[in-house]
Amino acid sequence: MRATGNNIEIRVNGITLCYDDEGNGNMPVVFIHGFPFDRLMWQPQVDFLKSSQRVIAYDIRGFGKSGAGAEKASIELFANDLIKLMDGLQISKAIICGLSMGGYIVLNAVSRFPERFEKIILSDTQCIADSSDGREKRFKTIQRIEAGGLSDFTETFVKNIFCKDSLTNKKELVDGIKDTILSTSKQTITGTLAALAERNETCSVLNSISIPALILCGREDGITPPAQAEFLKNNIKNSTLHIIEGAGHMSNLEQADEFNELVKQFITDSVM
Repeated sequence: MRATGNNIEIRVNGITLCYDDEGNGNMPVVFIHGFPFDRLMWQPQVDFLKSSQRVIAYDIRGFGKSGAGAEKASIELFANDLIKLMDGLQISKAIICGLSMGGYIVLNAVSRFPERFEKIILSDTQCIADSSDGREKRFKTIQRIEAGGLSDFTETFVKNIFCKDSLTNKKELVDGIKDTILSTSKQTITGTLAALAERNETCSVLNSISIPALILCGREDGITPPAQAEFLKNNIKNSTLHIIEGAGHMSNLEQADEFNELVKQFITDSVM
């Protein structure tokens, strides 16, 4: 019998994952959070969609209330967790939405398990791997966190992910994200930074994606800028791109109403 509600735990791939499972629908919609957040970043989407869809949001291993496990973090491992979660919930196929690192996980999973996905939503993400400079910066960040903790990292990170208007006028939202980051273990943050630095590119698999894709990006996203979203659009044949005004890297939170409507329209068009 299916468990529904919040803070549900399931044992998959050697760890305990925490997830929320709400609503009902023929095709489940699974949300994958970005780094270094947790499933609660998707609350506006879950609340909006649960009256008409089955909606699942889960904490990636080490984040939120999910166990970290002993394995070295990698995007491939996170994608394996996703598939095992779907197996554990007896979901043979789903619509999947990932933001930032969540998008990396989606692209990794869809390239290896295309039969498991009805449609994909890629938000504020990209297919490229880190440049050598980008990797070096991540490893220097790891060293700083190990030496001094998460406070300085959190302040700098948050300034980079929100657009200026959000930083000025949406302080409750910004402070909530700060709290989420600061509540995450230093080991999870540094281990995942290393996984991001070492991830493989997925640009070479874009032209093999045949299912519909919705691509969303904040106009002021400086982490994965609109040019990267346009590259995804130009290389995934059955894709649609929307640039969201008044948003940075956290477009689902900064402009939740527009984001929700775009996602709902995409889902409605895909499920008969």
